[in-house]
Amino acid sequence: MKKFFAQLYVWILLVMLYAPILIIMIFSFTKAKVLGSWTGFSLDLYANIFSGGVKSSMLMAIANTFIIATVASIVSMVLGTVSAIGIFNMKGGYRKAITFVNNVPMLNPDIITGISLFLLFVSLGMSQGYLTVILSHIAFCTPYVILSVMPKLRQMNPNIYEAALDLGATPAQALWKVIIPEIRPGMISGLILAFTISIDDFAVTLFTKGNNGLETISTYIYADARKGGLTPELRALSTLIFVAVLALLIIINVRQARMQKKAAENAMTINKTR
Repeated sequence: MKKFFAQLYVWILLVMLYAPILIIMIFSFTKAKVLGSWTGFSLDLYANIFSGGVKSSMLMAIANTFIIATVASIVSMVLGTVSAIGIFNMKGGYRKAITFVNNVPMLNPDIITGISLFLLFVSLGMSQGYLTVILSHIAFCTPYVILSVMPKLRQMNPNIYEAALDLGATPAQALWKVIIPEIRPGMISGLILAFTISIDDFAVTLFTKGNNGLETISTYIYADARKGGLTPELRALSTLIFVAVLALLIIINVRQARMQKKAAENAMTINKTR
């Protein structure tokens, strides 16, 4: 009975989480303006997105979202990778302290982070816009990259870097040709995680975008909802984003499973040769 109720609880939770998404996906294939009203199967909402048959402000919000997410995720990957390597090479007490500090932004509510960054930019006299939003996204995405890279550093043989130096490689060559290939899966995972988090963010963007008309998908949906309804094309856009993120997760999981299988096969081969 305990197992039955535990599984029932999980299924109820999954239904509550994914039922709204499923409803949006179903009604994205009808051109009715009101969600819940089915007027027949149609791909008009998808066609409007790709043909420009939606408001220019929505198209601009989509472009802003992906530009900000791309820049923030790439910079976060570089900073997070360098930071993770630095933290990993620290001694015990310092490493624990920095790791704790790195975990704080991930546990901190987004609204607190948004307000803090807003006050920081105001105190520095920076005009809010593209730059402040990108800097904010880099700030809260970098800790997730560090968290993704650190396990790969722990799995790495600590002697290969020194071996590369003994064989004549410079520190930069050893970093680029030895360490980076070892931790590349963690870097890619951190890049994708940062990209999805940046696209999803609302609170931090709302506080740091200023009043110059800059909108992302999340802030556009918020502003659209306050007007009394949602643009129908947002249903199709939400479906596309969900499917894209789901595809990325599947690719990552399949890739990791193949790498683990390959590593296990190599380990078995080494053991047999011994």
